[in-house]
Amino acid sequence: MSRQKIVIDPVTRIEGHSKISIHLDEQGHVEEAYFHVTQFRGFEKFCEGRPFSEMPSLMARICGICPVSHLVASAKACDAILAVQIPENAARLRRILNLAQLVQSHALSFFYLSAPDLLLGMDSDPAKRNVFGLAEANPAVARDGVRLRQFGQQVIEWLAGKRIHPAWVVPGGVSDPLTAEHRDRILAALPEVRGIAERTLDWFKNSMEQFREEIRTFANSPTLFMGMVGPDGSLEHYDGKLRFLDAGGHIVADGIDGAAYADHIAELAHPWTYLKTSFYKPLGYPDGVYRVGPLARLNIIDRVDTPKAAQEWAEFRELDRGAVLSSFYYHYARLIEILYAIEKIEHLLQAPGILDANVRAHARANNSEGIGIAEAPRGTLMHHYKVDRDGLITWANLIIATGHNNAAMNRGVLQVARHFVHGNKLSEGMLNRVEAVIRTFDPCLSCSTHAGGRMALEVELRSADGAVLDRIAHG
Repeated sequence: MSRQKIVIDPVTRIEGHSKISIHLDEQGHVEEAYFHVTQFRGFEKFCEGRPFSEMPSLMARICGICPVSHLVASAKACDAILAVQIPENAARLRRILNLAQLVQSHALSFFYLSAPDLLLGMDSDPAKRNVFGLAEANPAVARDGVRLRQFGQQVIEWLAGKRIHPAWVVPGGVSDPLTAEHRDRILAALPEVRGIAERTLDWFKNSMEQFREEIRTFANSPTLFMGMVGPDGSLEHYDGKLRFLDAGGHIVADGIDGAAYADHIAELAHPWTYLKTSFYKPLGYPDGVYRVGPLARLNIIDRVDTPKAAQEWAEFRELDRGAVLSSFYYHYARLIEILYAIEKIEHLLQAPGILDANVRAHARANNSEGIGIAEAPRGTLMHHYKVDRDGLITWANLIIATGHNNAAMNRGVLQVARHFVHGNKLSEGMLNRVEAVIRTFDPCLSCSTHAGGRMALEVELRSADGAVLDRIAHG
């Protein structure tokens, strides 16, 4: 038997374009596997020469799923350029908006993209293994997913004017205060969506036993974990310090200010993908590989400050003695964060000053550089800008959650392929599991492929009959 290559193209039920290649040796055993991100978008270059005040609205266009995360991180970078402290109520409203996006994005990932595997089975008919098949097989679960996502989008619309690419988050705060009518609408919807989150958690916890093999092999390896924590070590998505944790649950670095991220995080490019790989600089690559996102956030924190989510988090932490390592548990962590976000939104809406009309600080550019960091649904999001004397962008760097997770995703693809894929007897279910490990991370590839520099590029010139006439490669 000669060496073979299996290509899964495209990877399905993720956001963006990619493929997976699995390389087999002469005996049909998996030798290597790669996750290739095949799209490239140059936002870091597009924005050069634009006024920094335009950046939040411009950066929101990076993604239609998590535009709010880019709005928030970008606006925080612009706040730093303004050198202002935004009004307290503006920060409160930004938090609510970011949490609403977390609900709708996590609902999309869990119910639309991964629940077909979880409810219908990894080996089920691929023609039915999608959200339509899910709606046919279990309409109640499908309705719950639609309702949760609808709730998150409605809150975004009621706060910011529209569901996708709102321009409401601006340098210095937000453009308009919350109205009493919209506050009351959100509060009225909370009991229903809280009930959905709680019953989905109950169902998922009771179903985990049937996925023991997937739990054991889905990117289940020792890595670092990184994310933002509050001043008291609590779960935080809007403003806090960065923390690194090792696989044993020990803090490696703590209290890192977002403005100092470059002292701790470095990036590199691989020749097989347009997606950069981030790593913890003091340990180098590959020892400094880390993960971000809901699994990482629940690993690194000391507490959760809402009651129902705190109880769920306590149960979650019983899964492992140190950090919870299996990336299959990203699904579990998303459900806990949905419940947390619903509880936290209610708490924020009940603050005495929530209708305060003072929601924006005005200033000109007072600093030549600004860094904004927030927790997007998929993990830590970093926006870093430099401006000239006229406030025009001269340089930008974006580090997206999917880039933080790139090395771990590649490790996961190899681990799953070695366990499930056998070259002399392939099955669709085997290959679906290779895709499913990527879905646990819920990558957003449109968000993540922005960097210029030394990137992989391969161009082939083919004749009408498909024969390769010439080929040139870079990277």
